[in-house]
Amino acid sequence: MAVALPLILGLVVGSFLNVVILRLPEGKSISRPRSHCRKCNRVIPWYDNVPILSYVLLGGRCRGCHKKISIRYPLVEALTGIVGLLMYYKFGLGTEWVIFFSFSAALIVLAFIDLDHRILPDAITLNGIWVGILANGYLAQPSPLAVRLLRTFGVEAANSRVIALTASFVGAVIGGGLLWGVAEAYLRLRGIEGMGFGDVKMMAMVGAFLGAPLALLTIMIGSLLGSVIGLLYIRFAGKSRQYELPFGSFLAAAGIVVVLYGDELVHWYVDRIIRPNL
Repeated sequence: MAVALPLILGLVVGSFLNVVILRLPEGKSISRPRSHCRKCNRVIPWYDNVPILSYVLLGGRCRGCHKKISIRYPLVEALTGIVGLLMYYKFGLGTEWVIFFSFSAALIVLAFIDLDHRILPDAITLNGIWVGILANGYLAQPSPLAVRLLRTFGVEAANSRVIALTASFVGAVIGGGLLWGVAEAYLRLRGIEGMGFGDVKMMAMVGAFLGAPLALLTIMIGSLLGSVIGLLYIRFAGKSRQYELPFGSFLAAAGIVVVLYGDELVHWYVDRIIRPNL
């Protein structure tokens, strides 16, 4: 039951995320009206809205009009369920699970909205910044970087919450600031916008939740994913080099990877690459 619970919760949340992904870019309420078929407007009863299972039993078609239901719905549900389960193995089922699973759910929404519309809604990114700062203040996790930074300014902070809040704030500034600097440099050098400001706000949110080191790792992994997958897509889909890639989608995927495995990746890099060369 301990393993099944985060998986089931993830599947249920994934069903809700499908609603947010569809309605938020359109400026519609995410609570009203009830879920309905977008082709025949038939209200979907609860027994046709069970994550994944209903899709399978209905054969991927609406019970009313028999039109095909997008495969994306069960995929988002399955993805969110798997993330919920992986978060359980990382944090257990407690406060940290709630915080970082919620953060990952927000990233899933941003990834699919950016994929569809090339936008990253402020309702998630800007609100996510202060939520991340408050969450870090509550968790009060240690941060050697924040301690060193405070000492640089002559502040000896013994309060763990002050240290955590400082780390979160610095992470937001560095995560968003680095992307802003890259975007500004690209604009000045090439005369065209290479990155939307939504990516900047999104990385400020990531930095607020994860802190500066893991925010930088998110940018590195996201850039790698964007380069490899993006170039392959452009090549095989016959797109031009001016094709606008959904960079936010790659950053969102990287953010979830970093939540799950970021600390291990940093330790591996330090132990295998940095220390042997000192």
